[in-house]
Amino acid sequence: MHDGNHSSFPQVKSFLKHHYRHFNSAVLVDAAEAYADHVRSGGKMMLAMAGAMSTAELGISLAAMIRGGKVHAVSCTGANLEEDLFNLVAHDQYRRVPNYRELKPEEELALFHDKMSRVTDTCIPEDAAMKKVEGVIFDFWKKAQDEGRRCFPAEFIMDIIRSRALAHHYQIQETDSWLAAACEKGIPIFVPGWEDSTLGNFFVSCVRSGRLKDYTIVKSGLETMDALIDWYLEESASGEMGFFQIGGGIAGDFAICAVPLIRLDLRMECRLWSYFCQISDSTTSYGSYSGAVPNEKITWGKLGLDSRRYIIESDATIVAPLVFAYVLAD
Repeated sequence: MHDGNHSSFPQVKSFLKHHYRHFNSAVLVDAAEAYADHVRSGGKMMLAMAGAMSTAELGISLAAMIRGGKVHAVSCTGANLEEDLFNLVAHDQYRRVPNYRELKPEEELALFHDKMSRVTDTCIPEDAAMKKVEGVIFDFWKKAQDEGRRCFPAEFIMDIIRSRALAHHYQIQETDSWLAAACEKGIPIFVPGWEDSTLGNFFVSCVRSGRLKDYTIVKSGLETMDALIDWYLEESASGEMGFFQIGGGIAGDFAICAVPLIRLDLRMECRLWSYFCQISDSTTSYGSYSGAVPNEKITWGKLGLDSRRYIIESDATIVAPLVFAYVLAD
């Protein structure tokens, strides 16, 4: 699904409308049609991404959505931020393990000794991916420190992409990188809890070992929320706001909370999210926010009675590209 070739999107949309008529498949079509209507009417869409979607190469379809003006901001985990870049520079050294369910602990240890970090059926090569990026991003951190600049985690990644410092290592087309697309379109990327990532861990090690002076070079999660509020107030002033959530966790809850923060804590008027869709395989249980039905968000001041609400209970690696193809067929 390359962003430069949209010829197959109408065929996918036609297939979905004909075959996906009931249950989760029907919700997929309803949510995709409402998504298309939302952006067609001038609405903006925040995409929240948890899980290991970048390693699942969601960038192939997500990049097309970003370049097509269907996604206007991204909230993602630190892992998804870095893993799209890892895939960009080390794709050919990744190792797929189709029989991952059958691996013995000794086989897992062998992967560790081979410096292959497994994410379900896909192993990320430490030397070709993590170490390659760490060697470059450290220079950007050090330069920012020397110049007295502070940046958000994603801004350092965008600087690397813009500088072409790693371009000679690229092993996939930039059309398949959602980070490259976000850089080209200039959309913001909000990364809560960045310390929960390989590069976040590496940054802490650099400070503790004295290679960097302190932690202030990278702006905090609280500052990220502050920047998100500015973005939401500016973008919502002229149109409806939508929220498309892949998985659960901090990427979703962090970003959607901007609205109750503005309305309840700052006591300022702003729109509620008028569209909400979550793809989740987490079933509703006691205290599980990831599996909570969208109606629960009404009680928190995130959604309103008129907000279009959908939850597709399925595997995001299957569902998200189908939704994106449907929207891109518009």
